[in-house]
Amino acid sequence: MNARWWLFALLGLNAAWVTDLFVLGHELSAPGGVLTVLGRLAGLYGALVLVLQLVLISRLPWLESRLGLDRLTQWHRWTGFWVLWLLVAHVVFITLGYAAQDGSPVLAEVGTLVFHTDDVLLATIAFVLLVVVGVTSARAARRRLRYESWHLLHLLAYLAVVLGFLHQVSIGQDFTGSPAGRLYWWSLYGLALGLVAISRIGLPLVRNLRHRLRVESVVAESDDVVSVVITGRALDALPARAGQFFLWRFLTAGHWQEAHPYSLSAMPDGRRLRITVKALGDGSAWLRHVRPGTRVLAEGPYGAFTAQRRTQRKVLLIAGGVGVTPVRALLEEFAARRDDIALIYRTSTTGSAVLADELRHWAARCGARMFLVLGPSTAIGRFGPVLGPRHLAAMVPDIRHRDVYVCGPPGMTDAVRGVLTELGVPAGQCHTERFAFAA
Repeated sequence: MNARWWLFALLGLNAAWVTDLFVLGHELSAPGGVLTVLGRLAGLYGALVLVLQLVLISRLPWLESRLGLDRLTQWHRWTGFWVLWLLVAHVVFITLGYAAQDGSPVLAEVGTLVFHTDDVLLATIAFVLLVVVGVTSARAARRRLRYESWHLLHLLAYLAVVLGFLHQVSIGQDFTGSPAGRLYWWSLYGLALGLVAISRIGLPLVRNLRHRLRVESVVAESDDVVSVVITGRALDALPARAGQFFLWRFLTAGHWQEAHPYSLSAMPDGRRLRITVKALGDGSAWLRHVRPGTRVLAEGPYGAFTAQRRTQRKVLLIAGGVGVTPVRALLEEFAARRDDIALIYRTSTTGSAVLADELRHWAARCGARMFLVLGPSTAIGRFGPVLGPRHLAAMVPDIRHRDVYVCGPPGMTDAVRGVLTELGVPAGQCHTERFAFAA
């Protein structure tokens, strides 16, 4: 059973346990009884999904290395909206149920619950905080916020978890009336928060103290692309693999607070790590001026875009733009194994083909077939002349019998995935990853 099904199975078992232990058997015949039970059930499910969110974003190495940080982040976003809707249902049904039970108007019941019921005010604050986090996580809002501002707001979710738990401890019937319920929820919240503390704080702190990363050199690959070589202590003990990335913080004035997801552009050799970055705009242009000796903090490694996912002896690597960096690292690892490799590098012009000489070097060393495909990204896809079904099948006739690793701009990646599906490449042999991460 893979990691995805483990998650689904555990969520289903916990949902069944919560339903059986805390909801069934409640009195439904009293005034508002059905509404109250539905409200409590929605609240319990909301708490359960909130705990799942903590697990997803804990970046637990065992889970992240199998699913990838991009997929965990996507699931974290989806479950966030489920949390909000479940908590909205909790508030609505509980209010209507208590209003029916007390025979009072709904608005008056809201005031009674918030201001005259133990710890409901805490739950109200938690609910408002989660709404703020949910609204600012919508794509339209994200585009208008700096990452640092969004990240700070997103951290309010942890405060909301604590306040919601205090509310549950204080008046939740699963706590006040059930020793088994108290043990269950304390264990569940404790485990989830413990995973966050260990994976998000403890592990990065230990690794940075141990490895003491520093910039060794900055190499201009072209007018707008630089490679940063990073060294440190005992790097052979760092569990990094070709195809993975780190969240990097360079401790320079004005940029130490920024975390950037950059892939390794060479296979880790136990002595150095290398990243290759398109140094344009406010986000990364300053990297070309980083001085050797600059301290670096790194969180990771992250990503499931690795040779570990391979299922076939033959491999096809497809890169586009700066997405060539993890592909370059993977080529080196596959070359060391003397695997049957085909490589396609799509770029707009010959001059924009970053690391092309290194790709040719490694392709020659292992006998890989390399294709440099020129053309705009808008020409890619099922009906385009670049990387369409006929084009791909002509370059790699045995594509169905290969694992295919694709890394490039999102539009290109989606288009190529569609072409691979049309060519009959099994989904389990298609590997992609996007660099997206959450708080």
